[in-house]
Amino acid sequence: MIGKRYSISINMAKMERVKTDVLHLAYEDSGPKKGTPIILLHGWPDSPRTWDGALPALHDAGFRTITPYLRGYAPTEFRKHLLGRNPKHTGQPVAFAQDVIDLADKLKLKTFHFVGHDWGARAGYALASLFEKRLRSLTALSVPFQPGPMRVPALPQAGAFWYQWFLCTIPGAKEFARNPVDFARMMWETWSPRGWFTAGQFEEAAKCWRSPEFVEVTLHSYRVRWGHAPIDSRYDVLQDRMDSTVSLSVPTLLIQGLEDNCVLAQTTDGAGRFFTGGYRRALLEDVGHFPSREAPKETAKLILEHIQQAQG
Repeated sequence: MIGKRYSISINMAKMERVKTDVLHLAYEDSGPKKGTPIILLHGWPDSPRTWDGALPALHDAGFRTITPYLRGYAPTEFRKHLLGRNPKHTGQPVAFAQDVIDLADKLKLKTFHFVGHDWGARAGYALASLFEKRLRSLTALSVPFQPGPMRVPALPQAGAFWYQWFLCTIPGAKEFARNPVDFARMMWETWSPRGWFTAGQFEEAAKCWRSPEFVEVTLHSYRVRWGHAPIDSRYDVLQDRMDSTVSLSVPTLLIQGLEDNCVLAQTTDGAGRFFTGGYRRALLEDVGHFPSREAPKETAKLILEHIQQAQG
C-alpha cells in the first residue's frame, strides 16, 4: 500500500518505499545490513539498474548500498495532498539533494558515502554544499562541479547540450512529452561508443520513464537550468545557499569517460580548484557517459579506493 514500507525482490535487492513531505520515495537496499552505507543516485535518463554491475564489489567490501529512484522515476511518486496543494514536479538539484537527506533521515543514517551519476552527480554537489557534515565522501560520475548559477558553456559543449536547448523550446517540449522513451533512446545511442547496451537493458531502465511525472520533472530540470521555468519557492533557501557556494570541502572523486559525448571530458579540466577537502579525477578510456554501466568493475574499484582514502 502506498505510504507504507514494503519489500519485493528486484535483482537480488530489497525494494522499499518511504513517505517524505512530497514523495512516496522508492529505493533498493542491499548488501550487509550493518555495513557502512553508500547511497548511489542514478542520472537522466537511467534507473538504479545502472549500479547493478558495481554493487557486488561494494557488498564484498562490506558496504550496504541504498539506491533510490529519483523523483519522476517510477515507482517513486509525488504525494497527492489535500485541498489541491500538490507538490510541484520540481527538477532542481537542490530538490534531489533534499530527497536524499529525507531518505537518510528515514533510515536513521547520520552519515553516508554518496555516489551520483549525471543528475545524481549534481545532487551530490548540492549535498556537499548544503549538508556537508552528512557526507563521508562524494563520488561523482560524468558531471563536474561548477560554482554559482549555470553559465552557457563554450561552443563545443553547447553543441553537445543540444537536447537541453531543444527542451527549452515549446515545440521541443511537446515532442519530448509525446514520446519520452524514444527521446531517451537517442541519448543512449549517441552519448557513448556504439554497442555499449542491449535492448533488454534499455527496456528495463525505460520502465521508470513511462509516466507524466518523468516528463514534467525532466522539463522543469532543464528549463529551470536555463531560465525558462520558475524556481520552486519551496527550495528558495537551499537554492540561494547553493548558488553562493564557491568551493566544496567533502573529499571528492570525479569519474569521467573520455568518449563522453554529453559532457565533454575537457570540460572537467581544472575542476580540482573548487575542492578544499581533496579531489581526484579518473579518466576512463573507451568509456562514454555511463561509466557505471560501461565499466562497472573499474567504477567499483575507483569508488572503493576513494572511500578507503577518505576514511583514512
